[in-house]
Amino acid sequence: MKAKMEQLISTDYIRDVISRCLEEDGGFGNDVTTNSVSNFNQVREFAINIRGNGTIAGLEPIARGIARGIESLGELELKMLCQDGDTVQDANIAIVKGPVQDILFAERTILNILGHASGIATQTKLYVDAVVGTDCKICDTRKTTPGLRLLDKYAVICGGGTSHRLGLHDAALYKDNHLVGFNNLEKDLGDAIHRAKADSNLKFIEVEVDTLSQLETVLALPVDIVLLDNMSVEQLVKAVKMRDEAQTSMLLEASGGVHLETVGAISETGVDRISIGGVVHQATWIDVGLDALDA
Repeated sequence: MKAKMEQLISTDYIRDVISRCLEEDGGFGNDVTTNSVSNFNQVREFAINIRGNGTIAGLEPIARGIARGIESLGELELKMLCQDGDTVQDANIAIVKGPVQDILFAERTILNILGHASGIATQTKLYVDAVVGTDCKICDTRKTTPGLRLLDKYAVICGGGTSHRLGLHDAALYKDNHLVGFNNLEKDLGDAIHRAKADSNLKFIEVEVDTLSQLETVLALPVDIVLLDNMSVEQLVKAVKMRDEAQTSMLLEASGGVHLETVGAISETGVDRISIGGVVHQATWIDVGLDALDA
């Protein structure tokens, strides 16, 4: 998981996220409660623990941020007892060591990041487990927490999911609102795709369709992925058959109105991917706590 984190999240990004959260909470180190307590410069160890069941995400970024010496974190050390992507229940996941005042200053920031990211990883794993037995991948979307997109997407990966495009810059996705001005779908969309490929080094070209008639047109274009929006299971089966008969390597991605109760049946239609905004925006935080080991 560490390699995947380093591919997705830069050290500068981690430092920025943690620093912003610390500033938001601590007001440039002004922890009035801790500062009023004497002898809090002593070094002690605290355990970070999961209360309940969850898939872990966020430990690697926090460990990396601490290792790179974020000034407002103080002199902290973090020992990981598990890895991002592990599923645990009622367990210590890390030991943090340092001056008590520094640990208490950073406590809520560390726990918030872990609770938020682990909630997304846990939600993602539920969907991933629901499609076991198929080759279908669970993908995220751009419905992410403002300012925390890369962390959210890393959490999806920790849960076994796949990151979709990072943003508007790295892949082209033509949705219904992009197509409203087209008089001739095949020609106008084909021209747009040609311009996009000429201007950018794109990961992929994707087009959203909501009818099988539109799919038939798009199958003739140089497209990598077709997003099948809000189609029924019966329509998805027909779409897969159309793609296979066209003898193209184009991937099919189902999206829209996907829930845990329906994702299994959707995956069994033969689609290659299912994109689900809910892996992020419907995720529930995992309860993460901090306790002194020698208390």
